[in-house]
Amino acid sequence: MSPLHIAIIAPLLLAIFIPLFYKYLPRIHTGWFVLFLPAILFVYFLQRIPEVKDHGSIQDTFDWIPSLGINFTAYVDGLSLLFALLITGIGTLVVLYSIYYLSKEKESLGNFYVYLLMFMGAMLGVVLSDNLIVLYTFWELTSFSSFLLIGYWYQRQGSRYGAQKSMLITVFGGLTMLGGFVLLYIMTGSFSVREIIAMAGDISTEPYFIVALILVLLGAFTKSAQFPFHIWLPDAMEAPTPVSAYLHSATMVKAGIYLVARMSPVFAEEGLWIWLVGGIGLLTMLWGSFNAVKQIDLKGILAYSTISQLGLIMSLLGIGAAALHYDHLDENIYMVATVAAVFHLINHATFKGSLFMVAGIVDHETGTRDIRRLGGLFQIMPVTATIALIGTFSMAGLPPFNGFLSKEMFFTGMINVLSLDIFNLDTWGMIFPVFAWIGSVFTFVYSMMLFFRTFTGKFKPEQLEVKPHEAPIGMLISPIILGALVIVFGFFPNLLSKSIIEPAAAAIMPGLVEAGHHFDVHISFWHGFKPELFMTIGVVILGIILYKTLPKWGTLYDKFPNNFTFNHMYNTGLVNTENASNKLTNVYMTGSIRSYMIYIFISFVGIMCFALIEKDAFTIDTSNLAPIGLYEVVLVLIIVIASFTILIAKSRLISIIALGAVGYTVSLIFVLFRAPDLVLTQLVIETISVALFLLVFYRLPRMNRRVENRKFKLSNAIVAGAVGVIVTLVALSAHSTKLFSSISEYYIENTADKAGGGNMVNVILVDFRGFDTMFEIAVLGIAALGIFGMIKLRLNGRNEK
Repeated sequence: MSPLHIAIIAPLLLAIFIPLFYKYLPRIHTGWFVLFLPAILFVYFLQRIPEVKDHGSIQDTFDWIPSLGINFTAYVDGLSLLFALLITGIGTLVVLYSIYYLSKEKESLGNFYVYLLMFMGAMLGVVLSDNLIVLYTFWELTSFSSFLLIGYWYQRQGSRYGAQKSMLITVFGGLTMLGGFVLLYIMTGSFSVREIIAMAGDISTEPYFIVALILVLLGAFTKSAQFPFHIWLPDAMEAPTPVSAYLHSATMVKAGIYLVARMSPVFAEEGLWIWLVGGIGLLTMLWGSFNAVKQIDLKGILAYSTISQLGLIMSLLGIGAAALHYDHLDENIYMVATVAAVFHLINHATFKGSLFMVAGIVDHETGTRDIRRLGGLFQIMPVTATIALIGTFSMAGLPPFNGFLSKEMFFTGMINVLSLDIFNLDTWGMIFPVFAWIGSVFTFVYSMMLFFRTFTGKFKPEQLEVKPHEAPIGMLISPIILGALVIVFGFFPNLLSKSIIEPAAAAIMPGLVEAGHHFDVHISFWHGFKPELFMTIGVVILGIILYKTLPKWGTLYDKFPNNFTFNHMYNTGLVNTENASNKLTNVYMTGSIRSYMIYIFISFVGIMCFALIEKDAFTIDTSNLAPIGLYEVVLVLIIVIASFTILIAKSRLISIIALGAVGYTVSLIFVLFRAPDLVLTQLVIETISVALFLLVFYRLPRMNRRVENRKFKLSNAIVAGAVGVIVTLVALSAHSTKLFSSISEYYIENTADKAGGGNMVNVILVDFRGFDTMFEIAVLGIAALGIFGMIKLRLNGRNEK
């Protein structure tokens, strides 16, 4: 196993030992044992930057199920390396922050760090897997581990609700994504992302191509909280702040972004991809920023701002995909959107991670996140306030912070849409810069709300649950580092240009790189008096006006009826689905074993009839059958008579004896066909079964045979007769219709040579099907223990009597 594979599974392996650290070293915060791993992994991936920059990618394969084309191939290029650095780098800071945020006396830290490490390993698996099935496996593990993290405070109803909501929506998207992956395999014959990208031009005309595109996008949109699947993210804020800072700023919600970026070379040939990714992303940005303004909870504002920022990145990826339709690119005019998406992905992780931590500090030190009760905290918490100032101004797109640079590039990408002459973008594309500008105005408003209403204005100590004070230095280290990166990347953005941004952008557009185009990324503050500058000035002016007049126009939010919100639709749909399920279940779950058997037998008859008709298998060939002798006829008659005796017997003892007669007679048939092994097996099983039946039925109350009407008996006869007929037809048709040669020929030819045995039945059971036989023995052993326990069982009610 290569170092890349070890890096992926290392968090999962460490998670196994966390309970031991938590149990046997209770005086030490468990986070200190976890901290070293993401730090080491971050350094490891940093060392891979020169290699990826020079050679483009690193790949190692570990065989998993090669017969099905499923191998654990770890693939590192510029895009996956960027995400790996975010996962491990932000993960290191989050673990350090959580050590001071979560109390070892009050919290179940063992569970927390197990869930966190599971999530870290799952995210690394998603971004570093080249095989789609392996990617999907880790994808669903992120949903499961995030469910556990969001519901960490399971005593709270809000935590349970948020965890369930995120699980239902993201798992639904994951299943649709799996369907898209299967369709891609049908079209290409491969699960490898690299191989599928290489065949992208050949599959764009396939009939399943559009369906696969939509299914894959559903998976990406649900995971990255795109409209209208965004509703799970605000409720996920019930998780502890370290979880929010990790999952909802840098990792989980970016998984959908990663998937879209990775699959863009496959689907960008289709205009629907550009419109869906770009259009839905921009709509999400506008809707998220508009709803963030009405929030009163710090984490609520950050939740909707995350939705908005994810939509911004998604829209840039959609527009950037249009570059694949141009053979000649003048000064990378169409590539700027992709470069902006990569740059803002980094910037968002820095300023949003720091802001989530700030929100946690405010909550931790004041006892509330309600901005109506906060205010005037700048003098009391100057360090926290400074970090918040840097983060909010960067999020608002103000200089000199890194958010300003990527926001300007965002405006450039949206303006460039007007110069595209494909897929009606030269006409309808006007909505892109318009929506982008409006969304940026609301982004400015909620950014100002978050900072000024928390840290300036009147101090309200009487409305705070605890006396506020500055956070301990350990809790400040992580947000200080992230805030410093916001400033460093703002003043020196080209520190990332050649090492991180160019390789990541090139990985998103490998076709352009192969065609000779080069991503020459150079980011600077001043671009001259261009439309982007005037758009930014307009955002600031209108944003200040809207912020100052918010009490007057903010009542607009009250006009929206609650019954038409997406959350109401989700809750109503969930309740109606549960009620309908209960009603349907009550219809067929009657408690009657007879009814259940009828359902099973009718389904069996229907399915087998359909199969026989569909395959045209009603064939009876008696040409190669041995003649039927007198002994066989007599034994079959005995079996028939004994079977009817079971049905009409009025005593359980007679029914058990008749059942035993059937089994022993079958063993005599095996004698006639010279199968001593089967005879012995049948005799042993039949003897044990009869004895157990006698023991069990001896404990049952006396039979009270009720008079049953003719209709009841007739329905029994019809179902039983249909099952008997269909089984007979299947047996005869299976013998008469040979779609392929029998496997028995293989055993005849290889029993002596490969297994060194003379008895073919024994060799099959012990060698060829050794594991099957072993598990059958285990099942029988478990059944025997269960039956023994049932015999020894004494019900409490019976003992009381």
